[in-house]
This record gives sequence, C-alpha cells and structure tokens, in this order.
Amino acid sequence: MHISKKAAGMPSSAIRKLVPLSDAAKAKGIKVYHLNVGAPDIKSPECAIQEVIRRCQEMDHFSYTNSAGLMELRQAMVEKYYKKLGLDVEVDELLINIAGTESFAEAMQIVADEGDDIMVVEPFYTNYKTFCYANGINLVAVHSDIKDGFRIPDISEWEKVLTPKTKAVLISNPCNPSGKLFSREEMLKIGEFCLKHELFLICDEVYREFCYTDQEHYSALRLKGLEQNVILCDSVSKRYNLCGVRIGCIISRNKEVIAAALRFGQSRLCPPVLGQFAALGALDTPQSYFEEVKAEYIRRRDYTIKRLNSIPGVFSPTPLGAFYAIASLPVEDAEDFTRWMLSDFSKDGETTMVTPIATFYQNPENGKNQIRIAYVLSVPQMEKALDILEEGLKTYCSLKGFKQE
Repeated sequence: MHISKKAAGMPSSAIRKLVPLSDAAKAKGIKVYHLNVGAPDIKSPECAIQEVIRRCQEMDHFSYTNSAGLMELRQAMVEKYYKKLGLDVEVDELLINIAGTESFAEAMQIVADEGDDIMVVEPFYTNYKTFCYANGINLVAVHSDIKDGFRIPDISEWEKVLTPKTKAVLISNPCNPSGKLFSREEMLKIGEFCLKHELFLICDEVYREFCYTDQEHYSALRLKGLEQNVILCDSVSKRYNLCGVRIGCIISRNKEVIAAALRFGQSRLCPPVLGQFAALGALDTPQSYFEEVKAEYIRRRDYTIKRLNSIPGVFSPTPLGAFYAIASLPVEDAEDFTRWMLSDFSKDGETTMVTPIATFYQNPENGKNQIRIAYVLSVPQMEKALDILEEGLKTYCSLKGFKQE
C-alpha cells in the first residue's frame, strides 16, 4: 500500500519540522530557547480567561454553534473592534473561523481553481505555499530583498509576473516573516493594480496591532472601489496572545465570497466553542494592555536587531511591524546550521532554535542563508538566546571553514 502522491509531496512546515530535534535536545537535558515560533510569552488578557471560566460554570454541555460562529461574537467583533478602528464592517460580512489559518485556506479556494495563479510578495508566510499546494494553485512571487529592507518592488515588476491565470494578490500587512509594514501609498498602488486587472486582494492583517512607526496601519478595507475585491483574514491569536484558542475570521463585502466561505465552514461544522468564548471576553481588553505590549515588543525588537547586527557576518534590517526579524548568516545553508545548533551544539547546557526560511521564498535559493527570529521572549531571555546563537555561529563557521565578515 502507498499513500497518495499529494500526501507524499505535502511540504513540511519550516517552522515546525525541526521540532523532533529540539525534543531530542530537551530529552538530553538541554534547555532550548524557542525563537522559531510566533508564540509569545506575553500574558493573555484576564478578561478572556475569566469569560471562559464564567461560561463553563454556566453550562452543563458544549454543543455546536452556528457554522458562521456565535452571533454574539460576530456582533461584538463588529461593534467593539472593527468599527472602533473606523472600519465599516457589517455582521453579515464577517464569519468566525478556526484562526486565520482557515481563513487563508478558504480565501485561496474561493478565488482560484486548480491551475490558477495567486500573486504574493516574497518572503511570505510559509503556509501560504502549503495551502496552494493542497489545492493545486500556483503561487507566483514578486521578490523583495533583504539588502534593501524588503522594499516593495515597483508595480511594473508585478506586471511582469502577471499571467492570464492570475486570480488574486495575497499580502501580509504587517508581514510575517519580514516585518514589512505596507504604507498607505503602497496599499493604494496594489489596490489600483488589482482593480485594473480584476483581481481579488486577500489581505492577512493578523499583526495589525504590531506597528512600530507613527504611520497608521492602512487596512485593505479602506481601499475605495475595491469593496468586491478585498477578502480580509484576521485572528485573535496574536492580538490578545490567544494562539491556542484557534479563533479568527474572514471578512468580505462581496456576498458571493461570504456565501462560499460559509459553505466551506459548514464542512467543519463550527469553530471551537471555548475559543469563541475566549475571543468574546478578549474584546473587553483595555487599551492599556495594547500600549504595554507594544512598548515591550519595541524593546525586544530594538535589542534583537542591534544584537544581531553586532555579530560578525550577520545582517538584519529593522522590521516595522509584527514580531519577527530576518537575518542573513555567513553560511551556505541556514537549515543545516539550525539542525546543527539543536543536535550538536550547546553552551552551558543550553541552545537556541530559529527558523530557516528558504521555503518562505518561492525560489528557496533566495533565502537559503537566512533565518527568521521571533522576538517573543523577554529581553533578558533574548540576550541569553542570542549569546548562544553568536557562539554557535562562530563555532559552526570555524568547523565549516566559512568566514564571518
């Protein structure tokens, strides 16, 4: 017997595929600093936790909710969150999903058939490639380069990779993994491009709260004339540090898109009930929480970037959003280095795990010597983790004969 060709070819997660190596290191008594996953150590809002406790105490069983999610949650998200941001969203334009992940997967299947193209700026969240692979969709990349801080290429470069089969543009704003923050002017140009070529614009705004400039986050929902083109994917995972509750949403003013998303949603019956309760409670999070969290991430980012760029041979541009940094290393293969750090290296019984990001590019060679670091630990913990990374890199380069310049 053999598994299917699709199953055999399903790409592994660049973020998680090396977990067995970190587990093996821990089994040997080695402490691993996890800078590989965007799972922060920030405390979740107390109001989210208390809402789950309250609901559990009131219930004697957990039944299905509507496939579109709890109406109470949908209404609260519209009134307590999106309208407070100045984003005109109606309840029937928003469906609750299993985190942002389901929303991305649904959106791709809604806009593209097998063999069609979706355009994306690289580097991109690696699961975009996974979802496209699973549905026979081609991901076509517009390249942004680490050397110029992942500046978005001129629209003339987008025109070059446009094909008759292109159905949509997919962007992450702020971007995972680069930390790129799209300006209002860039969003307007991308909107004009989509309008000109009758393309959907799928926008991942999961990291909306994590912008580190005076520039206001410019949502795709603000684009005029693209009401029928925009599909917004969002999540409570990062905003409230509720990654494990697995609640997100898909938003579109296009009634055909929302009707299709609901049909997809019906196939998984309903979003997680307890997660919906947590999301409902989280909507009462005070503004002071976001201000404190943002200030903490700026501290972590500033330390991380300064520290990375102080290591010989390492370059990391300053991210303006999210909580990730990409760094180029003086090595030929960042995945080999990452594996070696977990299986062959430790400093005082500790090591550091990062994410090699070749597969965050459509052409893996573009990122073969790069890693993504999630600055999700406190500054003292980041200091220890990056000290270990520097020592490990020095030892690895010496063993391999690479020059740190």
